[in-house]
Parts: sequence; C-alpha cells; structure tokens
Amino acid sequence: MKNSQFNSFFPYQNKMIGYNSFSNKFLVLEPMLFDLLDSGIKHDSIDELKDIHKDFYDHLVINEFIIDNNEDEVLKVKKLREKIDFNDESYTMVVNPTMNCNFKCWYCYESHIKGSKMNNEVLDKVEKHVRNIIKTQPNLKFFNLSFFGGEPLLNYKDVVKPMMNKISEICLDNNIQFGCGFTTNGLLLNEDMIKEMNNITHPIYQITLDGDEKRHNEVRFINKKRGSFIEIVNNILLLIKNECRVTIRINVSEETLENVKGITKYFKFLSDKEKQFMNFSFHRVWQEEKINVDDKLRDIVGYFRSIGLDTHNEGVLLDAVKNSCYADKKYQSTINYNGDVFKCTARDFKKENREGELLEDGSILWNETFNERMDIKFKNKPCLSCKILPLCNGGCSQHALENKGTDYCVHNFDEDEKLKLIKDKFFYHLQKN
Repeated sequence: MKNSQFNSFFPYQNKMIGYNSFSNKFLVLEPMLFDLLDSGIKHDSIDELKDIHKDFYDHLVINEFIIDNNEDEVLKVKKLREKIDFNDESYTMVVNPTMNCNFKCWYCYESHIKGSKMNNEVLDKVEKHVRNIIKTQPNLKFFNLSFFGGEPLLNYKDVVKPMMNKISEICLDNNIQFGCGFTTNGLLLNEDMIKEMNNITHPIYQITLDGDEKRHNEVRFINKKRGSFIEIVNNILLLIKNECRVTIRINVSEETLENVKGITKYFKFLSDKEKQFMNFSFHRVWQEEKINVDDKLRDIVGYFRSIGLDTHNEGVLLDAVKNSCYADKKYQSTINYNGDVFKCTARDFKKENREGELLEDGSILWNETFNERMDIKFKNKPCLSCKILPLCNGGCSQHALENKGTDYCVHNFDEDEKLKLIKDKFFYHLQKN
C-alpha cells in the first residue's frame, strides 16, 4: 500500500486533521496515530501498520488515505470526470432572452444591448433544438432550462413564459423530468408571475444583493432617487412564501462587508421551514479578487449561520470534478437571444466568442473551440501532481482554455492557499455539524 497523492494534514486543537481530496473525507487523528502514519510514509512501510493497529489501517483504506501500490490516482480522477462531464442522462440549456438589463452594475462584464430580444424565429429553433436533443439522447432523463441575460424577466410574457410552457409540455410527453432556474436581479418578480411559473414547475432562483440597503442602493438603483433593495428583498420573501428555492448571492468587496450583517434582519424572523428554501452565497466581485477579507468573511458567515441562515463562501463548496461547471459538460449549451451559442456564461456574449450557431433545423453547428474545450482538461502538467486535483481540476474549462500552452495554477502555486481551502472546508463542516 502507498500514501495517497491527495492527502493533506494540518494541526487543530492538539489533533491532526487529515483530508483526502478524492474521497472528500476528513480524519481527526490523535498525534500518536498521525506519527504512526507519518513514519510509515517516510520509511515506505505503510503495510506494517496493519500489524501494529489494524483498525486504524482499515480506516485509512476505507477512506482512501492509503491505496494499492498499482493504483493510478490521476487516471481515477480522469475516469470520474468523464463519467460526470459526458453524462448523457441530462441536458442543460441556458437561454438569454435578452441582453438588455434594468440595472448598470459597475462590476458587470456584459455589454448590455437595448432592444435585444429573442424573436419568434429563434424561439422556433429553440423548440426544435429541444426535440432534437430528446431524439438524439436516448438516455435523457432530465432537461434543465436556465434563464440568464441581461435580465431575463424583462421578456417574461413573450419569451420566458411561452418557452417554459412549451418545453415543459415536450418533456411531459416524452416522460422526461423538467427543471428550471433563473439568474435574475429579482426586481420584476411579482406574485402572479411566481404562481404562473409554479404551475409549470417550481423554478430555482439566484438573486444578488450588493450588501446592506445603503450599499446595495449605491450599486443597483432604479433612478437616482429610488433604490431597489427593499423591493428585491420583498420579492425574495415572496418566493420563499411560495416555496421556491432561492440562492441569495452577496457580491463581496471591501465596502460590501462593512455592514453586511444588516441583511439578516429581513430574514432571521422566518420559520425553520421557510429558511430551508434559501441560502446565502458570498462571492468576490472579479475586479477585487485579490482583496484579503478572509477573516472578516469567516466571521460574517459564522454569524449568518448562528441565526439559522444556511451560508457559505465560494471556496468552501469547491468540488470541480464531482460538481463541475455546467460549461464543462458536453450536454449543455448557452443560447443567446440571436441564436449564437456559447458554453460559458461568465464572459461577454460577443459574436467572436461564440462556440456555435443554432441552425434552422434546431441543431447546433459547433466550432473548433467547443471540441478544444471538451479535450482541454488534464493538459496542465502542474495539476497532475497536485494534492487538490480532484477539488480544483485546474479550474473550469474556460480557465484552462484561456491558459492553454502555459503551466498555470489557479491558486498561484501557493501551497498555503491550497491548504487554506481545505481548512475552510473543514471549519464549514464543523459549523454545520
């Protein structure tokens, strides 16, 4: 037997914490047990542990901290990635009904296009595309429709609602489970709209707040005299009342964190049942990714959890193989209002960035970038010897494409930064349990 490449250890409260990034298991070890394992690793005598402490040895085997000498762990990760990213039992279609928006947030990477709207011709192509997917994916069990933009609810009546109705009907006729989601600023939601959509399916929503009321209204305002915070919060509460699941994304900058705990006063009165329909997710805005707010953020996340609000920050749930990005998956497309097709939604939807085109018959003509994306993983040499390969996998396929031909590390080759990710994961589970 040999030590797994994917093991990490760190001290905590007179114990040693072990973590394996493939099995995603933590072990809490007495120092004596860690010394036994460490000695076995250093002297290449792990097998002797079986005679010294069989229960400990078996525990290490079960949790994949020690593995067979002939096991190729990188190959194991590759096979897992193929199983997940090439799974043909589901299809995810992201749709941008428009690239127009009712806000102009300072950090937004998108080019907003006034008057842009998916027309009937593209709507017909989308319907044909759904029918084509069902015909060409015989193992299909789940069809996931996700609305993005722009602000998708600007075109609720003439694009979103009819598309939801039609695709739901097609899925029902073919015994395929239908799910729907929205990335929206939440301002345009109302009770009638929510009830109409709930009659089709209960969508999942992601809605962003930019801090407490004062900070949010400085970033997202309807006009100079009218902010949007209270209206959006009321709409979130309306969703929860109607048993819709909502992720409240809080964009993190130094200014946001100053008074962000103030958000909780609008949600802490909810019942335990109502709180089950919501969670908070903290994300750094990309222009400020290098700001160091870790200690402050950990304190804030802890406070949210202490009053029963499910909360995490972006690094804690990192699991880029088992829960890979939608754009890493073969059976996924992002269809723009004009019929241009993309994979990633985190880059501007310019024609030169498109990876395909939606044709008259509903098929997608993919270009070479799509094929390159599907084959880009495991090409970065430093990743292949990394302890957190199963967690990070070199970032998403978009990141890999943009760093093609260079040795790179999304954690800047900083082992302390990688260990911090693992510690954050540990403390998250500690607080949850």
